[in-house]
Amino acid sequence: MPISTYAISIGSNRPGRHGRPEAEVIAAIGALTGVVAVAPIIASAPIGPSIRRFANTVILVETKDDPPALLARLKAIERDFGRRRGRRWGARVIDLDIILWSGGSWGGAGLTVPHIGFRARGFVLDPLARVAADWRDPVTGLSVRQLAYRLRAVDQRASRP
Repeated sequence: MPISTYAISIGSNRPGRHGRPEAEVIAAIGALTGVVAVAPIIASAPIGPSIRRFANTVILVETKDDPPALLARLKAIERDFGRRRGRRWGARVIDLDIILWSGGSWGGAGLTVPHIGFRARGFVLDPLARVAADWRDPVTGLSVRQLAYRLRAVDQRASRP
């Protein structure tokens, strides 16, 4: 299989064996091979019932893995870091998600690429725009830069009285 590029989002809002959430994110980056770009780590508010803020980033990885093989590697890293399946949007030591793939779209059991919710998540789009602003969403045809701009515009309209 040829080399593909993937955008992977990484988030943590619970300390683990590597330390605070930011240290968990850095350790997760170190656990991956083929990393070619890393966005700055940002702090973001949680979605759902969790009260802990997240440390988030996006990285670009080059690999010969197809999407299911990469997902299996990501899930193995999550387990190694102590991630346990639990309540949706609950506190987690590490979360690794495939956001985009240079091969376009992928759909299969337990995996949809592009990630189904990435277009509505500033904590994904903002770091993604730092490392892949011109990458196009294969579903909408919009660039990451355009998606981030649109989301910020919607957020600004929503915050007006």
